[in-house]
Amino acid sequence: MRALRIAVIADSRHPVAEPFAGGLESHVWHLTTALRRRGHLVSLFAGPGSDPRIATGLLTAARVRLSAAARRDPSMPEQAWMHDHHAYLELMLRLAGELAESFDVIHNHSLHYLPVAMASMLRTPLVTTLHTPPTPWLESAIRAADTSAVRFVAVSQHTADAWSSVTPDVRVVRNGVPRAHWPVGTGGRELIWFGRVTEEKAPHLAIAAAVRAGYRLRIAGPIHDKAYFERCVEPLLDRQVRYLGHLTASVLAHEVGRSAATLVTPMWDEPYGLVVAESLSCGTPVAAFGRGGIPEILTSSCGELVTGGDVEALARAVPRVVRLSRACAVRRATDFCSIERMVDSYLEMFEESLAVSA
Repeated sequence: MRALRIAVIADSRHPVAEPFAGGLESHVWHLTTALRRRGHLVSLFAGPGSDPRIATGLLTAARVRLSAAARRDPSMPEQAWMHDHHAYLELMLRLAGELAESFDVIHNHSLHYLPVAMASMLRTPLVTTLHTPPTPWLESAIRAADTSAVRFVAVSQHTADAWSSVTPDVRVVRNGVPRAHWPVGTGGRELIWFGRVTEEKAPHLAIAAAVRAGYRLRIAGPIHDKAYFERCVEPLLDRQVRYLGHLTASVLAHEVGRSAATLVTPMWDEPYGLVVAESLSCGTPVAAFGRGGIPEILTSSCGELVTGGDVEALARAVPRVVRLSRACAVRRATDFCSIERMVDSYLEMFEESLAVSA
């Protein structure tokens, strides 16, 4: 395959750098790295603080200086909203203008509406990955804009179905996990929960299940909701339950690999369930609430699904899950969640988009 010039658009609020703020940032980092390893020329446009080894352009709005009158206007939105708006506005104008001949394809991973709303201005094919369920701003952009030049991808069949009434022609490309970054571990006696520490991820329910099952639990991840952490998680920390902090990928992979099982406790419909794929790659089986895209990943050979929110059922599942074959978990990650399969699928889409636009 010929080398493609690919522009990747990331989120403007969180840097694409370790320790990753969430699964989206991790996904973009690994995808950009994998595409470059295949010999493609990738330019990543990401938020301030992104890894300088892969980020070639920052999503900033340094030239925007609003007048005092504009700032006093009652309709003035929050500063973060204005920053995002102008950062993506500047980028899209550049991609339609001075950078119009610089890329063969643009791959949009942002959750912002402007890349889709302004797609008709581009002379370059745009592929947009849908990482979340429908949001008001993005859905309205898809409905209102000329999206004939945009190809949409969802990270799971669940997410594709959620968007089907807005844009029915959505292909599924599941997020891949680089095995080298999530190596097989030896297992252990303790459980682990990892991810963004927020109420919708519900680590407090993982704590309750682990305690009822009689297992020690370690929690790792960035605290995105400090009030929730202080109210619902911190009071439960003791010798049986520990918070490890926001770990780098290599340290986190080590902790996951030396765990008996991973608990996954979303109280919302996960668009994909990246922590499940990462855990399986380490050979660590998973006990999870069966919500969103998680049931598409997890099978009875490598984990167990229970009804969302059912802490008792999760606790009962733990003794069975910790006895599952770690080799089966690795095999599932290799067969279903490999980054190689994901990159192949995206490259196929890029070539199709180029053929249509030719």
